Amino acid sequence: MVGRVEFGPVTLTGDVVRLVPLTLEHHDDLVAAVRDGELWRLWYTSAPEPEDVDAEIERRLALRDAGTMIPFAVIDCASGHAVGMTTYMHIDKANRRVEVGSTWYAHSVQRTGLNTEAKLLLLAHAFEQLECIAVEFRTHFLNKQSRAAIERLGAKLDGIRWDSAGYVCV
Repeated sequence: MVGRVEFGPVTLTGDVVRLVPLTLEHHDDLVAAVRDGELWRLWYTSAPEPEDVDAEIERRLALRDAGTMIPFAVIDCASGHAVGMTTYMHIDKANRRVEVGSTWYAHSVQRTGLNTEAKLLLLAHAFEQLECIAVEFRTHFLNKQSRAAIERLGAKLDGIRWDSAGYVCV
């Protein structure tokens, strides 16, 4: 069970994507990725501005060190470059639950199958290796692109919970 399993950095590899532990070495690729589509301008996502990528990497690494997040760089296997970030977050070892979120991808790889494979790798690892009993996805209610991607995975809407950021829980 999660309480007995080491919940730490791991590399997950598929056919089109590889999820690797996030490090500062991914900085340059991630700056290029966030510029691809000017993702920081999207009000419903959490992509950093190009000049804030270092700070965002450091923030995620600090949360990793605190035991509440496992951050990944999303590597496009075809190019070998980091094209985004994703995480296990809100880790609840006692209740064997985790959230997959704080995900963003370069515009050029959105809707390519990369996200689907990345999410399936995260789900398989959470359920099979970490023995989680629940994995949650959270996105803004008005982020139709993200909601559709989650639904394509077969996830069902569990409910809508509004907070200061206006999120929907899926």
